[in-house]
Amino acid sequence: MSMCLFINNDDAFLEPHNDIISTALVVIGFVVFAAIVSQTYLTFDDNSYALENYKQASMIAKDIAEYPGIQGSRTDLISADALDHICVPVKDHQMHEMFFQRFSSNLDFYVEVATNDGNYQWTIQQGSSGSSHRDIIAASVPVVIELGNSANCVPGTLTVRMWKNSWI
Repeated sequence: MSMCLFINNDDAFLEPHNDIISTALVVIGFVVFAAIVSQTYLTFDDNSYALENYKQASMIAKDIAEYPGIQGSRTDLISADALDHICVPVKDHQMHEMFFQRFSSNLDFYVEVATNDGNYQWTIQQGSSGSSHRDIIAASVPVVIELGNSANCVPGTLTVRMWKNSWI
């Protein structure tokens, strides 16, 4: 008799379909949650990379601004003549190599020095330019550029642009 009731009872036929809908909603909710957490982590990772490398680029820019090899007649001036020797195209390869020897070969960066009026601009780079790379971090410091003699000085900006290494 009890077997007959089990077979003839139609109330239980809809119950498995309700479980499938509930399970699907839970799975969709979990996937959305996982996507939000993943996107949050990727954003945090990018921001921490940018902050860390901005600090590094800023320290390199300050170091280059104080580099004795490009100083003018005073320590607070940068010589345009020295920049002419090491900028692209390089005229003094030994001076250019000494400029980059102070830094790790794992650092990919180049330096731009320009007067604020835009009349003069120098680019110092080792190897190929990183301008085609997407993730570029830049830091600038104000400098005074000596054009010929100490009486002819103009304000300018020294900018270091770094990009992410391929092995990072």
